[in-house]
Amino acid sequence: MSRSKPLTLARLNDAILGSWSLVPPSETLDHLLRFISTWSGTDKFFTLVQSVSKILVHLLHLRARLQHRAGLRKVPVSAAAGGWAKFASAISDSQMLGRFWGLFQIFQWLISLERTQQPTRNLLTIERLQGWSMLGYYPLEHLCYLRIHDVLPATLPSPAALLNPAAKPLSLEPAGLALWSCRFWASYVLLQFAHLREDRKLLQQQQRTLRKGKGGALTAAEKQHLQQRWDAYWSGLLVNLCNLPLSLHWSVQGGLIKNPVLIDVLGFIAALASFRSGWNATALPATAPQEKELSDIVAPPIETPEGVAASA
Repeated sequence: MSRSKPLTLARLNDAILGSWSLVPPSETLDHLLRFISTWSGTDKFFTLVQSVSKILVHLLHLRARLQHRAGLRKVPVSAAAGGWAKFASAISDSQMLGRFWGLFQIFQWLISLERTQQPTRNLLTIERLQGWSMLGYYPLEHLCYLRIHDVLPATLPSPAALLNPAAKPLSLEPAGLALWSCRFWASYVLLQFAHLREDRKLLQQQQRTLRKGKGGALTAAEKQHLQQRWDAYWSGLLVNLCNLPLSLHWSVQGGLIKNPVLIDVLGFIAALASFRSGWNATALPATAPQEKELSDIVAPPIETPEGVAASA
């Protein structure tokens, strides 16, 4: 019989502390870390987690109601749903704080926009307008966040007080700030439809040019590049179609959509499509370089006017 090796400190070290050697490398984990290492990727990831949590809240409440009707539960309320709702709210708050440097990225975007030749004059005008809309969106959202957390007082002296001491102070009502912030975001969403229309024209033109130059036959690399661009286009269109009713809903006092489940479902679809688009863009092997768009640094408001009013 072969004698077993003596249990030494080195072997014990390898068996316990080195047990991670048994775990194979994970490309999925590497991909996830590449994705969330960027500000946009982190925001998309947590937006998806938040939207999944909200959907889970509705499902838990539905299960509780069904169990109550079947006599399996005393009350038609899920205790676990409350915890998930708090978790989603905590993510909302952290994301709203995390977007405080978003305004600097808008500055960078607008400066770069004026120094980079755009494919068409229409695209230049659309993106200029989108950038200016974000110059209204971000400051109002920041003010709203600071008021919710009582960092700023309820009123501030009016600049007109320098000329007229009797001028009324400026009111910083969180619900009003949130409404106007969402209205600027809604203007961005509406402009994005015009942007997507221009993108579609350019894609169709590029596709025709390639086929004409190749006699109708495209190489595998060209087909893959076009497929990736079309995939990004359809993902962007889906995200915008979901964001449109949400932005209009949150831009009106009292809201337009009365079903909270529909609101969270639209948010989930938009978050999932946005996450998928970002995930594909960071896949290996490296895809063709993509132009940076405002959609990469603009996210829908996390704190809705309804939520702001409830917390104020």
